Amino acid sequence: MHLDPLAIITAFGLIFLAELPDKTMFASLAMGTRMRPLYVWFGTSSAFIVHVAIAVGAGGLIGLLPDWVVKLVSAALFAFGAFMLLRGGGDDGEEDTGGETVTGFWPVYTTAFMAVFISEWGDLTQITTANLAASNGTWSTAIGSAAALMSVSALALLAGRFIAKRVPLKTVQRIGGLCMTALAIWSLVEIFTA
Repeated sequence: MHLDPLAIITAFGLIFLAELPDKTMFASLAMGTRMRPLYVWFGTSSAFIVHVAIAVGAGGLIGLLPDWVVKLVSAALFAFGAFMLLRGGGDDGEEDTGGETVTGFWPVYTTAFMAVFISEWGDLTQITTANLAASNGTWSTAIGSAAALMSVSALALLAGRFIAKRVPLKTVQRIGGLCMTALAIWSLVEIFTA
């Protein structure tokens, strides 16, 4: 098992920026207002770990292809991710915070796990994780991606309201989109310079 610190940091940074304006952050925030935040975090983190395992497995299969094909697929996926972030959205911020309080570890854990597990299928962060695993290694990508997803969930639970009021989500989306655009261009350049 080889761990590349740069690959871990790259995965962490990209996934963190991509997940910040995502619906899962707002779902975590909403669940944290009605449920015990630590229990919610355990549930969301478990679901994220399962999704990262699935994504790096898919990325490992992609990594078996010839190098130029992997770079071309990576460029296309990064370009798609940039498009998704730069085209906007931002309407996920209106979540219902009313309703009854759910208590007890297992009910809260199960609710949080299922909410994230179902909503993250085919999500931008899962696609990006698979893409990074194909080119940067599975373990490094898995560690960076899981840490980023779990950090965003914790951030939403601890300081979500503060972030939503102070940092415009459009700004976060634009930074993430520009980073992904740069990575798409870099992947294309690598095809022709290798």
